[in-house]
Amino acid sequence: MTRLISLSGLFFCAFPVWAEVGDSMSILTTLGSLIFVVAIILVLALLLKKMRLPALGHQKDLMIIRQLPIGTKEKLLVVQAGEEQFLVGATSHSIQLISKLEQPLTSKSQAAEHPFAGQLNRFLKKE
Repeated sequence: MTRLISLSGLFFCAFPVWAEVGDSMSILTTLGSLIFVVAIILVLALLLKKMRLPALGHQKDLMIIRQLPIGTKEKLLVVQAGEEQFLVGATSHSIQLISKLEQPLTSKSQAAEHPFAGQLNRFLKKE
């Protein structure tokens, strides 16, 4: 504790205007709290950026049936628009239509594609 007080004393000797504000521990507590809140905001912003939140409105006429990652930011997508399906290549900079599928792929059910999501939905429907 005395070491912390001596370090704060050195800090306030460098900034004498802050030493006049009040108790050094209250200023250190305030600065620590501020840094903590800013860090939490940055972490939450990073998490929200990494999470892929679904669109608020479900679009029934346009949806992704399948996707296959090719690289870090490249993927092949099978997109259904109405009754037609298209094979599309997507990168971080562009989207290219590769071809229209003559025989549409059937979409997998959510339980078969994501077993945990299916179990969670069944559990939530019971309650």
